[in-house]
This record gives sequence, structure tokens and C-alpha cells, in this order.
Amino acid sequence: MFGSVDQINQIVVMIIPLLFGVTIHEVAHGYVAYKMGDNTAMQAGRLSLNPLKHLDPVGSLILPLILKLTGSPVIFGYAKPVPVNATNFNNYRKGMIYVSSAGVLANFILAVLSGILFQLLAHFQWVWQGSILRIFVMDLYYMLGYSVVINLVLAVFNMIPIPPLDGSKLLAMLLPANLRLQYARMERYGIIIIIFLLLTNSLSKVISFFIEPMFNILLGR
Repeated sequence: MFGSVDQINQIVVMIIPLLFGVTIHEVAHGYVAYKMGDNTAMQAGRLSLNPLKHLDPVGSLILPLILKLTGSPVIFGYAKPVPVNATNFNNYRKGMIYVSSAGVLANFILAVLSGILFQLLAHFQWVWQGSILRIFVMDLYYMLGYSVVINLVLAVFNMIPIPPLDGSKLLAMLLPANLRLQYARMERYGIIIIIFLLLTNSLSKVISFFIEPMFNILLGR
């Protein structure tokens, strides 16, 4: 993807930004929920940047590895959702909108920061290319590149309005109360719909359509 990197090393430099991306996503949800009046995530010890507190064995490790090894054009994963009790919000509607947007916004910010650092390393490649630190800087270079892609995918993927993704919670706040309840009932089928769209490559095409321009800008393509 970013050059001839050993397969094992490539998986390692991909997993690190993925774990960090899903951790930041969940912590952002919990932190904004706390600021909106709900301390459920804080009491559960989930306002932590320690990935171990957020990891889901399937979503954080097994799924992205399978996608990578099977040559999927889109690599993504997920963590254990941060517990949020919306009834504690000072303002329910505003709280739902802010909390649902927080994870997506955090991933976008992380993608932009990673892209800036990626381009800085590329610009000053002449400095480190021949140094003894080259192997470590190269790993960081690839890691930042994957961080851009992974965080863009996480942001766009979570904006899809299929329950239980964040986009569905934002859409629900725009619906009348009676339609909102019916829409929420779709959540029991949400994962099935997502898996179907992944298997048919439909979701990958949608995500690629949105991230391709941002990907090119952030990586200076």
C-alpha cells in the first residue's frame, strides 16, 4: 500500500493506529457524555487512553486482520461501545447530537494530524533516509499513512445511518418522535445489514467514494 514492507511488519504498523483510532473514538464519546452530564463512562473507567480498556477481541483484532489478509479494499474495526446513559444529559437532544458526533470528529482530527506529520516526514525524507534511525522512521511513516486511512474509514463508516452506528443516532434526532421509535427498532438487524453490505462490497464502494479525495489531500497525492 505504501511500498514494499514486510507482511508481518505491515500488519503491526496497521494494528497500532487502528487500536489508537478506535480508542480515541470511544473516549471522545465518553468524555463528551461526561461534559453533557452523564458520568457513566467515567465510573466504568472508560475515559482512558489505555486500549486494553476498550478492546473488543473480534472488532479490534480479528476482524481487521481478516480484512487485511483477504485483501479487502477497506480495513476497519471497532471497540467495545462506551456506556452512555442519555437520561442523564442536561439537554437530551443536544447531548445525543454532541455525543454521537464526538467519535467521528475525533477520528477526522486524528486523520488530519496524521496527514500533516506524514507529509512533514515525506518533505524531510532527505534528512532521515540515510541515517541509522531510518528503519524506525520508516515504520512511523507507514504508521501515519495507515492512521490517515483508518481514521477516515472509521469516521465515514460511523456516519452511515444504519443502527447502531453514530450516523443513525444523529438521523434519529432529526426524525419525529413516532418515526424515531420505529427507526430505533432497526438496530436488531443493523449488524446483519452491515455484514451484508460488506460482503457485497457495496459499503466499501461508498466509503471509498468519500475518503478518496480526503486521502489524496492528506497524503499529498
